[in-house]
Amino acid sequence: MEHRSNAFLEQEKVSVLMRKFAVPCIMSLLIAALYNIVDQIFIANAAYLGSYGNAANNVVFPLTVVALAVAVMIGDGCCAFVSISLGAGEKENAHKSIGCSIVICILASLIVTALYLLFQDQILTMFGGRVNEETFLNAKEYFVWITAGIPFYMFGQAMNPVIRSDGSPKFAMLSTVAGAVVNIIFDPICIFVLKWGMMGAAVATIAGQILTAFLAVWYLFHMKAVKLQRKSFGVFGVLMKKFLPLGFTSFLSQISVVASMAAVNNMIVKYGALDEIFCQAEYAQIPMAVVGIVMKFFQIVISISVGLAAGCIPIVGYNIGAKRMDRALELFKKLLLAEFLTGLTALFIVEILPGQLIGIFGAAGESSYYTDFARRAFRIYLCMMPLATVNKGTFIYLQSMGKALQSSVLSLIREVLFGVGFALLLPVFFELDGVLYSMPLSDLLTFIIAVILIRNIFGVLKQLYPLVPSRSDLK
Repeated sequence: MEHRSNAFLEQEKVSVLMRKFAVPCIMSLLIAALYNIVDQIFIANAAYLGSYGNAANNVVFPLTVVALAVAVMIGDGCCAFVSISLGAGEKENAHKSIGCSIVICILASLIVTALYLLFQDQILTMFGGRVNEETFLNAKEYFVWITAGIPFYMFGQAMNPVIRSDGSPKFAMLSTVAGAVVNIIFDPICIFVLKWGMMGAAVATIAGQILTAFLAVWYLFHMKAVKLQRKSFGVFGVLMKKFLPLGFTSFLSQISVVASMAAVNNMIVKYGALDEIFCQAEYAQIPMAVVGIVMKFFQIVISISVGLAAGCIPIVGYNIGAKRMDRALELFKKLLLAEFLTGLTALFIVEILPGQLIGIFGAAGESSYYTDFARRAFRIYLCMMPLATVNKGTFIYLQSMGKALQSSVLSLIREVLFGVGFALLLPVFFELDGVLYSMPLSDLLTFIIAVILIRNIFGVLKQLYPLVPSRSDLK
C-alpha cells in the first residue's frame, strides 16, 4: 500500500486535529484582517487624519475584500480539492490543481489591478466616497497605493489555504504573521514620523503583503505531501471545473459582503444627509466612519469563525475521501459548539464595552455625536453574532463536504437577498437606524434556514457511516 503522508488526518483525535489546524488558520485570518484594522487605528489616532481618514478607510476596505474574494475562491477551492484528492490517493490531481491555482491567481490579480487603476473615481464614488470632499481625497490617496499591492496580497491569501492542505498550518500562519509585523512596524513610522498620511498607511500594508507572498513562494518549492513539477503549471480546464466550485462559497461570502457594504455606505450617505446632526458638513463623515469601525470588529469575530471552519477543511475533506464519515460527524458537532461560543463571547464584549472599543479608534478627539452613535451602532448591529458565527461555520462545512451548490445558495441568501435587501429596505422606515437593524435581521432569518441544513448534514453523515472498521481502528 502506498504511504500517505497525510494519513494522520484519519488517525489522530478529532479534537487534537481541530486545535492543530484551526488555531493557525484563525491566527492567519485574524492577522490578515489586522492589516486594514491596524491601518485604521493609526489613521484614527493621527490628529491630521481623524474621522475623515477613518471614513476613507471604510470606503476603500470593500475593494480589498473584492481582491480577497477572488483569492480565497482559488485558494480554498484548491485546498478542499487537494485534501480530498490526497485522501483518495490521487496525487496527480493534487499537484496539478496547485500549479493551476498559482497560474490563475497571478492572472486574476493583474486583471483586478488594471480595473482598479482604470476606474478608480467611479469605484470610490460607488462605495460612498463622495460623502464630503475631504473623505474623497483621503480615500483616493489610500486606494491608489493599496491597488499597487493587490498582486502580492492576492497571491499570499490564495496560497495560504494551499499550504494548509499540504499539512503545514503553522507555516501558513507564520507567513501571515511576518507580513503583519512588518505592517505594524511601518505604520507608525510612515504616518507619525514621515507624515505620509493615507499613503503611509498603504505603503506599510504593501510591505507586509510582499513579505507574505515571498514566503509563500519559498514554501511552494518545499512542499511535503505534494511535489510541484514543470507539468504542474498550466490552465487545466478539467481541474478548474472541479476545484473552483468548491471555493465559490468562499468567494460569495466575501464578495457579497462587498455588495452589502456598498448598499450600507450608500444608505449612510443618503439618510445621513437627512439627519438633523449628520447633515452638517463637519459631522457628515461620522456615520460612515463609525459603521466602518463596527464592521472591523465584526470582521475580527468572523475571522475567528471562518478560521475555525476553514481550518477543518483538510480534515473533513481527507476523512470523507477516506470514507470516515463518523469522524466527519464528530468534527461537525464540535465545530458548531465552538462557533456558538465564539459569537456569544463577542456579543458580551460589544454589549458591555462599546465605549472602550470605540476608544481604540480615536474617539477621544471626536464629538459626543460620534461616541453616542458608535455605542448604538455596536449594540444594535452586532446583537445576533452567535447566530452569525454558526451560520458561517455551516456554510464552510458544506463546502468542505464538496456540497458547493448548497453552500453557495445559503451564502447568497444571507449576503445578497437579506444583507443587501434589508440594508436598502429598512432605512426607508427607520432612516439611519434601519442600516443598523439590517445585520441582525439578516442573521436571524439565515439561521432558520441553517438549522434545516444542519439537520440534513447530520442525517447524511450518519447514513454514510462506514460498515467496517478503518485501518487506524484495527491497529
